[in-house]
Amino acid sequence: MRTGVAFDRRRCDRARIARDARFDGWFFTGVLTTRIYCRPTCPVKPAKSRNVLDDGATVDDLALTLGMTARHMRRLFRAHAGASPLAVATTRRVQRAKSLVEETAMPLATVAFAAGFSSIRRFNAAFRSVYRRPPSALRRTRTRRAPRHLP
Repeated sequence: MRTGVAFDRRRCDRARIARDARFDGWFFTGVLTTRIYCRPTCPVKPAKSRNVLDDGATVDDLALTLGMTARHMRRLFRAHAGASPLAVATTRRVQRAKSLVEETAMPLATVAFAAGFSSIRRFNAAFRSVYRRPPSALRRTRTRRAPRHLP
């Protein structure tokens, strides 16, 4: 997984089975038997551990694992999600990054890797593309809007 945080298969599996909300957005699992992917907080009965894969593979790897061509998987994503698998993944990473910028005091470089970006440059470009401003501008806005304590 490209989150910048040390995850192993057992830790992800425990989070998935427990539906641990702290891990929501940090990884996804592909279910081999149903050919769907789930977040750790998926409300349906968790799949057997031997039937899931942790996020981190390429689109081609995921398609091959699910028994289809990458082209067909892209077609399915377009039809059902309205975007390519990479666009969906990037959007999810940007959303996670925005939450971390707004809700934590983590350094922006740490936010980039924690959200799943492999480089700070890609993080900044994706964030700017979605929000039309750099992540540092969002952090400054949040700081200015902090609630004031009355005497």
